Amino acid sequence: MPHASIADLPEVVLPPPLQKLAEHGVQRRYRTHAMLIEEGDTGGSVYIVLSGRLRAFLADARGREVTLALHGPGEYVGEMSLDGGPRSASVQAVEPTVCSVVTRETVLQHIGADRDFALALIVRLIRRARLATESARSMALLDVYGRLKLLLEERAKPQPDGTRCIVERLTHQAIASEIGCSREMVSRLLKDLETGGYLMTQQRSLVLLRSLPQRW
Repeated sequence: MPHASIADLPEVVLPPPLQKLAEHGVQRRYRTHAMLIEEGDTGGSVYIVLSGRLRAFLADARGREVTLALHGPGEYVGEMSLDGGPRSASVQAVEPTVCSVVTRETVLQHIGADRDFALALIVRLIRRARLATESARSMALLDVYGRLKLLLEERAKPQPDGTRCIVERLTHQAIASEIGCSREMVSRLLKDLETGGYLMTQQRSLVLLRSLPQRW
């Protein structure tokens, strides 16, 4: 994979502690669908996203996948293996992506030398634990429509005309992977909501025309 340089990516703005760490890594480019991390593998490198986007996910033996999170510029993945244990999830590039890849040893040294980064890492791990709790709550207490409604409302951004728009392209399969159901179920629910006048597809973006119903 060809190397890149942070200097080649002027749009990247990293917090100072993360910038310092990124400068100690090797910049690498990844093609769309490239696998950076395989669940269960050993290895302790941390991947700091400079451009593009990564997807962290779990998969079973039958190939079914659940998306855990999407990570864009200024975020990083791989820190869960800093304890020396196996990778807890797989990570894949969902578009052309450039990362600064930093070894476990370098990250641990940086934690000891930079108090601000150490604190930021602790806060990040706490946030991940909270998100995991919320995800478990959603899976246990909400039906498929409830999880779809939650995802759409969290991603939608207000527009001047009063609608809300999800600018990023969300395929039905991507949505299904995030909310833990089949692609067919997502397609059916979105079609029903479109027929009911709640949303529309516009240039590959989803537009919420009015508040989604509490139940469906």
